[in-house]
Amino acid sequence: MAPPFLALLDSEPAEDSVLRALSRVTSLVVKSNQAVPNHLNRYIFVDDASVDRDQVIAALDDGAEKVIVPLTLAKKLVGIVPADRLFLLLDTANVSAVPDLLRNAVCGVLLKVLEVDIDLIQSISTFVGSTIYVLPTVNPSTSLIAKLAAIGASLVIPLQQLTTNATSQTQINIGDAFLAPLISDRSDGLFPTVVTSYPEGGKALGLVYSSRESVKEAIVSGKGVYQSRKHGIWRKGETSGATQDVIQIHMDCDSDSLEFRVVQHGAGFCHLNRPSCFGDVDGLSALERTLKARLADAPEGSYTSRLFKDHKLLRAKIMEEADELCRAESKEEIVFEASDLIYFTLTRCVAAGAGMGDIEQALNRKARKITRRPGNAKPQWAPGGENPPQAVPQKKVVADSPAVDADKSICMRTVDLATTVQEERKRLLKRPVLRSDEMIAKVKPIVDDVRERGDAALLHLTAKFDKVQLDTPVLLPPFYPPPSSATGKHQMDHTVKDAIDIAYANVRKFHAAQIDGKALVVETTPGVTCSRFARPIARVGLYVPGGTAVLPSTALMLGVPAQVAGCEQIVIATPPRPDGSISPEVLYVAHLVGAHAVLRAGGAQAVSALAYGTQTCPKVDKIFGPGNQWVTAAKMLVQNDNEALVAIDMPAGPSEVLVIADDDSHPAFVAADLLSQAEHGVDSQVVLVGVAVSDAKLAAMEAEVDKQARALSRVDIVRESISRSLIIKTQNPEEALQFSNEYAPEHLILHLRDASTLVNRVKNAGSVFVGPYTPESCGDYASGTNHTLPTNGYARQFSGVNTQSFQKHITSQEITKEGLERLGPVVATLADCEGLQAHANAVRIRLGV
Repeated sequence: MAPPFLALLDSEPAEDSVLRALSRVTSLVVKSNQAVPNHLNRYIFVDDASVDRDQVIAALDDGAEKVIVPLTLAKKLVGIVPADRLFLLLDTANVSAVPDLLRNAVCGVLLKVLEVDIDLIQSISTFVGSTIYVLPTVNPSTSLIAKLAAIGASLVIPLQQLTTNATSQTQINIGDAFLAPLISDRSDGLFPTVVTSYPEGGKALGLVYSSRESVKEAIVSGKGVYQSRKHGIWRKGETSGATQDVIQIHMDCDSDSLEFRVVQHGAGFCHLNRPSCFGDVDGLSALERTLKARLADAPEGSYTSRLFKDHKLLRAKIMEEADELCRAESKEEIVFEASDLIYFTLTRCVAAGAGMGDIEQALNRKARKITRRPGNAKPQWAPGGENPPQAVPQKKVVADSPAVDADKSICMRTVDLATTVQEERKRLLKRPVLRSDEMIAKVKPIVDDVRERGDAALLHLTAKFDKVQLDTPVLLPPFYPPPSSATGKHQMDHTVKDAIDIAYANVRKFHAAQIDGKALVVETTPGVTCSRFARPIARVGLYVPGGTAVLPSTALMLGVPAQVAGCEQIVIATPPRPDGSISPEVLYVAHLVGAHAVLRAGGAQAVSALAYGTQTCPKVDKIFGPGNQWVTAAKMLVQNDNEALVAIDMPAGPSEVLVIADDDSHPAFVAADLLSQAEHGVDSQVVLVGVAVSDAKLAAMEAEVDKQARALSRVDIVRESISRSLIIKTQNPEEALQFSNEYAPEHLILHLRDASTLVNRVKNAGSVFVGPYTPESCGDYASGTNHTLPTNGYARQFSGVNTQSFQKHITSQEITKEGLERLGPVVATLADCEGLQAHANAVRIRLGV
């Protein structure tokens, strides 16, 4: 797990106390020419074009954990440096220049930004699919560290902004920075802490508790300091002498418990004067302790004493056992001889004052080396003389490609469909690969936790991910006005309320017209009447993304059809704001649609609560609504669980739009429609299909895209998505619509002459926007249609959310005696054909045959 922050060594000299405190909780980012003590874990930061590949490899061979390199240098290191040692140095302008091959060849990205935009960083994290470290120009704060940790990112903090003193306006305490993401699930606010032995490979010594105060003291002092539940701060060994040197402090993957890796002195950790509270050590650690004891008090003249003092004897035994190990053949013989060799090898180490911890550190250093020796034996050991040196094969290096220039025009790639071969056409239709199996594996522990622990898990996960401590996860009616609206904090602007009212009326009017209220009745054969009728799905869950965002439109698009369909129970799930509240706009919509509960939770935990139910959250029968990849993966997981017995609306993917435009189109209108989807995220899919459009008109459209994009607050996101977007040149509307039907876009916009006459040729699309004065945003908010639509090409098989999405259809049949006399022999014949005798008997017994 990545640490909550990294420390960047700037040009100023660093105090030794600060460096030692940092070494216990994180790694140091240093330039290749900066010298730091060997005991510090370090990342090498390369932002100098003069540093070459060999210098990077030398730094890794010298013990650096990882290297952070620019794009051009990273491409030269692919295949040579392992992926888990290589980080990319990027800024927001060149993220899109990272090819897929390189994304899979690095373990993370250090992103240089001016300001921290959480949505942008999360989008980039989704795109690169690895760890993100963020180096901003703003001062660090615990809240910023916590927000980044909530999306799996970490902050890079210049060393001059870190201190072992109290946090101030210009500096943050190292302990405060480390503890920022930590959340206790205990009523006393303490953190369970596992104490392990550093020299013994992480052997557990005991379980204690820590407080924020005790951890901060341990980080600075380097001593084992914990929190007694009865007596307060507990400095281990202060009276007994069994002190500890703290080497490392780690946070667990859920950010609610700690591990202290220590060197234990004195009789041991346990109050019973044993090394561990979990019994005696065993294995190599036990052997090392025994040999150290024998070194101290072995009787003069004994075999053990001779081994420690007679170096020639010990050398002979090591050579003897090594030779016997090489000659052993069976598994049992090899194990026996290897154990003897290890015994004498460790005796040699203990005699020299070395131990298992030193050996493990040496092995770690060897494992970090990139340069490998040929592997030849020395002449005296090689059969037939000296082995000839072997040439080291050269790794394939990815060719350089230019980085994205921030001042370069924001433009799309153009393809002429007339000159495109079939294989290329197939690639044009593809969307980014969604790693659903990986995401499902990530969300499963969250889903299982809520299913098993209910509200307790919900409250814990909301505190962890949303940084909010709630007393209860569920709000009950009345929802509007909110209880605290009198203070003005939760008031809603009257213009927004009026807009919601108009949107609600339009959406309700359109969805009410879709209701399937009349039964279908057909007499298929005289005396045989078949019917089909609709019933509402009883309990529905509506997921509304939220937190810092305000999305009443999604609540409308899901709540109105549920209300119109007559669902008995409507549960809205949405993440809480930083103060634990829900936006008054969403609560107002909950009031309008008659919601029965509002679940203050987001992500996979909200989906799990809806699917399985908790002590306060009702279980639902079907889950609707968009969300990020965590929400989508959780929906896919629960719909395949027979225990949940829950359906979902549709698969989800990145937002997308396909615009078909001809030479009469208004360039500004076309550009605005393209950008309305491009701003959703760096993975948004944007396609412009030109119908016999002149080069001059296409250039005008691209100029408008560039002009309008630069005026948007989310220009960095737009730059990424537009750079991977397409302009498809076609000859006529038929060719354009054929491509669109194959692509099956979420949103299809027709900027065409006589656009309304072409709608009947649309076969696959989530929703169609006809003519120059029908922007997609009207469908998103208030025209009346629904904006929850199929993406990723699923418009070939799925409809967007509608009233009938909240209904199920039941068939019935009623047969008279005369009808059975006509139909029965046909049924019996077919049942006999299939060998189902009881089926046939059910007819014959009624007919008396």
